[in-house]
Amino acid sequence: MHVVVVESPAKAKTIKKYLGPGYEVLASFGHVRDLPPKDGSVRPDEDFAMTYEVDSKSAKRLSDIAKAVKGAENLFLATDPDREGEAISWHVLQVLQEKKAVKGVPVRRVVFNEITRSAVLDAMKHPRDLDMDLINAQQARRALDYLVGFTLSPVLWRKLPGARSAGRVQSVALRLICEREMEIEAFRAQEYWSIEVDCLTEAREPFAARLVQLDGRKLEKFDLAEQGSAEAAAGRIRAARFRVAEVQTKPARRFPFPPFTTSTLQQEASRKLGLSAKLTMQIAQRLYEGVDLGGETVGLITYMRTDGLQMAGEAVAAIRSVIAEDHGANYLPDAPRIYKSKQKNAQEAHEAIRPTDVRRRPEDLARYLDPTQLRLYELIWKRAVACQMEAARLERTSVEIVSEAGDIALRASGSVLLFPGFLRLYEEGRDDQPMAGDDEDARRLPRMAAGQGVGIERVRPEQHFTEPPPRYSEASLVKRLEELGIGRPSTYATILSVLQDRGYVRLENKRFTPEDSGRLVTAFLTLYFERFFAYDFTAGLEEQLDEITERRADWKQVLREFWLRFTRLDDHADLSRPDLPPVKEAIGELDRLIGQRGAVVAAIDEALGPHFFPAREDGKDPRACPSCAHGRLGIKLGKSGAFIGCSNYPDCRHTRPLGVAGEGDGATVTLDGPRLLGHDPESGLPVTLRGGRFGLYVQLGDEAEDGGKPKRASLPKDMPADAVTLEQALRLLALPRTVGIHPESGKEIIAGRGPYGAYLKYDGRYTRLASAEEAIEIGLNRAVTLIAEAAAKGPARRRGPEPLRELGAHPDDGQPVRLMSGRYGPYVTHDGVNATLPRDIVPENLDMTTALALLGERRAKGPVKKKAGGRTAKASRATAKAPAAKEPAAKATKAKTKAKKKPAKGRKRAGKPVDDVAA
Repeated sequence: MHVVVVESPAKAKTIKKYLGPGYEVLASFGHVRDLPPKDGSVRPDEDFAMTYEVDSKSAKRLSDIAKAVKGAENLFLATDPDREGEAISWHVLQVLQEKKAVKGVPVRRVVFNEITRSAVLDAMKHPRDLDMDLINAQQARRALDYLVGFTLSPVLWRKLPGARSAGRVQSVALRLICEREMEIEAFRAQEYWSIEVDCLTEAREPFAARLVQLDGRKLEKFDLAEQGSAEAAAGRIRAARFRVAEVQTKPARRFPFPPFTTSTLQQEASRKLGLSAKLTMQIAQRLYEGVDLGGETVGLITYMRTDGLQMAGEAVAAIRSVIAEDHGANYLPDAPRIYKSKQKNAQEAHEAIRPTDVRRRPEDLARYLDPTQLRLYELIWKRAVACQMEAARLERTSVEIVSEAGDIALRASGSVLLFPGFLRLYEEGRDDQPMAGDDEDARRLPRMAAGQGVGIERVRPEQHFTEPPPRYSEASLVKRLEELGIGRPSTYATILSVLQDRGYVRLENKRFTPEDSGRLVTAFLTLYFERFFAYDFTAGLEEQLDEITERRADWKQVLREFWLRFTRLDDHADLSRPDLPPVKEAIGELDRLIGQRGAVVAAIDEALGPHFFPAREDGKDPRACPSCAHGRLGIKLGKSGAFIGCSNYPDCRHTRPLGVAGEGDGATVTLDGPRLLGHDPESGLPVTLRGGRFGLYVQLGDEAEDGGKPKRASLPKDMPADAVTLEQALRLLALPRTVGIHPESGKEIIAGRGPYGAYLKYDGRYTRLASAEEAIEIGLNRAVTLIAEAAAKGPARRRGPEPLRELGAHPDDGQPVRLMSGRYGPYVTHDGVNATLPRDIVPENLDMTTALALLGERRAKGPVKKKAGGRTAKASRATAKAPAAKEPAAKATKAKTKAKKKPAKGRKRAGKPVDDVAA
């Protein structure tokens, strides 16, 4: 028996069918071990010794593999053909060797770029040894990510409470987003005008032209800066007579785009299909690993993590054959097109992404693929075919039109598509909308000749304003990262996901906007670690990792040089020094070099001042405290994070959430001090609307002299701050209120608001209300009806989740995959694993492919840990408080004390700093 190890069950199932009965194919389910999230996993002072740990789920799978390997004829490691796949194979082998399971068993590595019968069988005929250069490059990447995360994150937590973490590549991508936002904030729109002219030929055929010269001088963009000058120019055009001075016609060609790499696939799937980079890769993984085509499982595309543009010769020949069959010989160039990457750091170790068999046309696979799979496959298929098609041929025409006096010139441009070529099948999308005038070449012009007269039908002065640079979309950010040489094909999707998961950015209208927490972290890193999070430095490290792969650099020397520079905050540190500080010592040294928290906050406050305190239109100081006469606002730090506070604290306690005053929703809207709404008619006390750290609230009276707090009520989220009236404020302050006496029992009914929303309280039970407004307005009759309806349903019980629909059978075990409606929103479930639907996925549009991708990701994260204070924790406390009768009293007391023991003050923050990527 031969044993073959791959990553996923789907891949194992496909390959098993190809290899037949003499082979047992097992799945490792991805990575089997990793650096544990604790100090000492990488030890620089011990020549970068690394300690790996096998997680509980992988331990069982590895035990199954070990049992299968014992007594096997051969062990074939057939993980993915990149350095991450190479590393997985190595880790599997290391664990099997520790278990002494491979003693006497030959171990070989096999790789294939596509999962088809011919490719797999050919790979099995040509096995090789593990490539330690690929493995060491992967180890170096993980060590770098660990060292940065576990050294920098504790420093970040001390200096910026509330910050999540910092990562080697993730933080550079965050810097790109934040710097783009700064460009947008600094941008000032500039007005300019253009003149569009509707013209007629002598044959009364209409066409459009624009003003390009005035008084014999070429018109620049801002020459017509305001309406007056534009109207004056328009008047001169209306009064003049025009003729055609010159007609220029030039042939042009548009060449097809190269086949997809990982980054261009992610970009185009975002533009055309609206898919995130993460979801694109998950769907592509399914297409690569295999789809059941009527009884035969076949991989439909080649390996999807690649930066190569080349395609196998037989694949190109098959594509050319399909082009001739489907479109004719005139769509086929004389020779195959050869593409080479323009990226200087492209490894080009694998083919471009293409169909494994181009004769499997998208329409032929429609009954086997779900809609999302089919759309992505169609995109890949069309791009691969189009890249070998003939160029499009156009005829571009430019007509120069001048006034009889020669002082005014107009220009009309247009083009005619003579032969569509590859455009018949495919045209690449655009990241951003074209600017005004960019589409002039698409116009079709009537036939004209020099000397012919031109009539003016209408002159249209048009106002324009310059626009700021657009925020990054997923597509444009991936493109920018690739241009800078940051990240690699397997890392882009992870980088984007980490930024969103950590709350540093948000995706609005498919564009990234930095959160204030992200801006704080970026400001801190650029102030104190600028060199190590610079674009060229990060790209240089990526190049060094590539050099390790190519055996042109030693992986431990790369780590040594980085660590010496990083721990001394000096890019020119003495690299010959023999001492390498351990991580704990490095944390202390960095903490000392950076300085006290107060100085850090002051530096960040100065750096981010233009963002949080933009100039006011009235010329007043934007930092002036609205609550006191002399204080100035600035960034402050508390236990839960940063906020805006007054410099006169504690005399002045004015605070507001971190953010720009007046922007955002109720959570970040702030006021220039308390706003008086009126006076309470009963007590005569002032009723004010105020802003606090947790949002807006109304208050009755001022601060009490005895230090007690006046009555307050938070403002409901659906109540606009600028529309709050005295009557509404008094009603909010009156909650909880007595609605009336129940007519049957004579007991009191109370309406109020709590942490879980508005409610009715009657006879010790609660009935939920729809909104705070209902708690304010509800009358006795309505309250009695709601209470009766709730009583008819029986005592409130926690209802189980409701199934919305069944998506189908899981391809691995045949068990159903269901879409459910849960307490916290929709989710998918299979075999006890639940995966929440991301906000950008509409439940009605969910298909099996997306569901499987979400479930796979959830499984990879491991089991959900119960929070302290949950059912498990309560049970343990109950046991501790009520020991068994036969237990000695001393033991019971000890158990009770241990259960109540609180964590020591100053204990280190638990949790794992973010690693940028697993690859």
